[in-house]
Amino acid sequence: MKLILRITLILSILVVIIGCDQISKNVARRYLTYNSPVDVINGKIILLKIENSGAFMSLGSNVPSSLKFVILTIIPFIGIAVATCYILLNTKLFNLHLLGCCFLIGGGIGNLYDRLIFGSVTDFIYVELLNIRTGIFNLADIYIVIGTLITIFKIINR
Repeated sequence: MKLILRITLILSILVVIIGCDQISKNVARRYLTYNSPVDVINGKIILLKIENSGAFMSLGSNVPSSLKFVILTIIPFIGIAVATCYILLNTKLFNLHLLGCCFLIGGGIGNLYDRLIFGSVTDFIYVELLNIRTGIFNLADIYIVIGTLITIFKIINR
């Protein structure tokens, strides 16, 4: 019974993470237009739709399509599959570490889904705080960063 509850919890977390990501991207695709920024908070948060055919910060956008498919689709798919098996089968993962892994997997699935269905990832959030300016990103990217930070925190604080 505990195993079924654990798997249900993991799948529920993943559905929420992927769902929020996909809903936000669908809203961006539907209501934002290219090259028309929407100022949300006084120039600090701006919504601006782009389609990213590369990875983070458009890295790899100019790579030949067959190599890009391997690097940006096949390898992430394998990583997501391995990570999913790891969290489903490793019953010693609890709480924060499990949540971090779910954020990583959910964010990865969100961006991988876009790549497979649309051929690119929809990015639409730009942040400028203090003297820090981000590239344009999406919720899946935020989930991946949160998952990474949680995982690093758990590794450091064993």
